[in-house]
Amino acid sequence: MLQRRLIPKLQLKAVQLGGRERMALVTTVQFGRVREVGDPISQAKIYEAQAADELVFLDLDATAHQRGTMLQVVRQAAEQIFMPITVGGGVQTVADFRELLANGADKVSINTAALQNPTLITEAAGIFGAQCVVVSVDFKRTEGGDVRVWAGGRQPTTWELVDWAREAERRGAGELLLTSVDRDGTEQGLDVEAVRRVTQAVSIPVIASGGCGLARHFVEGFAAAGADAVAAGTFFCFKDQNPMQTRAHIRNAGIPIRLHT
Repeated sequence: MLQRRLIPKLQLKAVQLGGRERMALVTTVQFGRVREVGDPISQAKIYEAQAADELVFLDLDATAHQRGTMLQVVRQAAEQIFMPITVGGGVQTVADFRELLANGADKVSINTAALQNPTLITEAAGIFGAQCVVVSVDFKRTEGGDVRVWAGGRQPTTWELVDWAREAERRGAGELLLTSVDRDGTEQGLDVEAVRRVTQAVSIPVIASGGCGLARHFVEGFAAAGADAVAAGTFFCFKDQNPMQTRAHIRNAGIPIRLHT
């Protein structure tokens, strides 16, 4: 039976320190209010020691600030962390894929660029393999109850969630990272219904994120929503429960997941 995955999500923003710009680990609430946490590499090393399955690094404002990919962070992570790493933010071209993969990323996540130029999904998958291409999908519910895709969590699009998920798969995506903008940082739980609709519509792995505040929310992501993995940022940064403890809760609920003893 395929084991499920537990993935800490490290969200980064550029901050000024002594006249120099550095990338800081942050958490957000509905992609708005930002709280700085600390150094992303130090936190990533802690997650590795606590038996996380993978890590996701996302530069939240690279596209908005027209900043390139965070190669320095990727290099540092690859040198010190020995687990799969997905990197996203500022990726616009196949060349960006190549550069990130050459500097230590195992997978590359694209969001706004995929919506603006869906052929990038196909081109990258054709060159590097679908397993390297993660399409990140941020979504919000409308007042009428529809679920719409938002580019980078900031700009609404005309895409309905399931339609875009199917299109991304058709274009060659190897994995989808779904994030509920409404639930982001609220700790109120995943949007299980929206995630379930996607997992039932596509055949590629789906990572659910946005809203985990209790261990049972991870269980719901697997058991009720059918996700292959659940990712969280705020939960692991501020809750008194590390990935290893959360993994035990998931296993006790009958979900097949790797355990370290």
